[in-house]
Amino acid sequence: MSTQIPAPRTFPVHHHPTTTPTDSLHLETVVVRAGTGTDPATGAITTPIHLSTAYGHPGLGDSTGYDYTRSANPTRDVLQDALARLEGGVAGFALASGMSALELTVLTMAPHGSRIVALQDLYGGSFRYLDVLNEEGSHEVDFVTGIEGLRLALRRPASLVIIETPTNPMMVEIDIAEAVGLARGAGARLVVDNTFCTPVFQRPLDLGADAVVHSGTKYLGGHNDVMAGVVVVADETLAEQLNYRLNTTGATLGPFDCFLLLRGMKTLALRMERHQANARAVVEFLEGSEHVTRVLYPGYSGMVSFDLAESADIGRFLQAVRVFTFAESLGGVESLVTCPAVQTHADVPQEVRASYGLTDRLLRLSVGIEHAGDLVEDLRQALEAARV
Repeated sequence: MSTQIPAPRTFPVHHHPTTTPTDSLHLETVVVRAGTGTDPATGAITTPIHLSTAYGHPGLGDSTGYDYTRSANPTRDVLQDALARLEGGVAGFALASGMSALELTVLTMAPHGSRIVALQDLYGGSFRYLDVLNEEGSHEVDFVTGIEGLRLALRRPASLVIIETPTNPMMVEIDIAEAVGLARGAGARLVVDNTFCTPVFQRPLDLGADAVVHSGTKYLGGHNDVMAGVVVVADETLAEQLNYRLNTTGATLGPFDCFLLLRGMKTLALRMERHQANARAVVEFLEGSEHVTRVLYPGYSGMVSFDLAESADIGRFLQAVRVFTFAESLGGVESLVTCPAVQTHADVPQEVRASYGLTDRLLRLSVGIEHAGDLVEDLRQALEAARV
């Protein structure tokens, strides 16, 4: 799948465009060239890591554009410009984690006391954060299931709508354009968590969303070696608000982590192609296994969920995998298997999980870029070892 990247919109602050015009370049080219040509003083191909926390001033009342690294950092600026370009936004922001990215968007876009509508089938940490806001009374948060739930909930006003598509871990797809229309009708802005798809497969801002968030730790970084959060917005005014709040709170991503995220992004398109091909091979195997009762896969990207039949012991299966690793993250080059009920979604009440089909026997696979045959064989032997 190849996506053409339109010419970038204007960026509000500290924009350092690459030397290559992007009017007609494809995404595969844009990600590889992220940061290239941004250091004219040396011609460095790889973006330098600017570790300085303070910057000298030319004179009283003068600035180079950099004063203190919380406010702006040259390495972070290059990364943020690349993120904005990939998602088709006016500005991108790099934060310390995916959860800090969600918090920044919520606190900026949903005034204290306002109403938030969110999908129930979200990453467990997102559910936990929004549930705390609701319990503390700072916001009224309504959790809903699927597009029909959004239709019903948005019959009355709201300030913010938060969705994932496909959802984590049930892989339910939400029509973004329809969700945008529903949000607009309720006077709300729409935020889309695009972690699972990345801009390789989906660009929510092109469909009318107001903001996109990512756990950059996952597919964008791609190597399980950096924790990061990403926000990209479609509106200049919103960008200025986010920039002010981020500078005030200070949850910015450090220069070395920015370098790691930029480095990882250069192979994003290539990796996503392999993740997807391997996931399809894994799905074909799982759908034919007597030890699997349900397979959930949207047909793209590398995330797969499935229910283990009673004929296999879940604990023995997790101990038996050798190529897959029993771990909690996703989106890296290594294949991981997660049990959401006891890991990522443990804080979601059991009755809530059951209401949207997340069973205690559901496992989530982050299919990596190893050889597909080795991944399938690993699952086969682990299922056999878990037979009861």
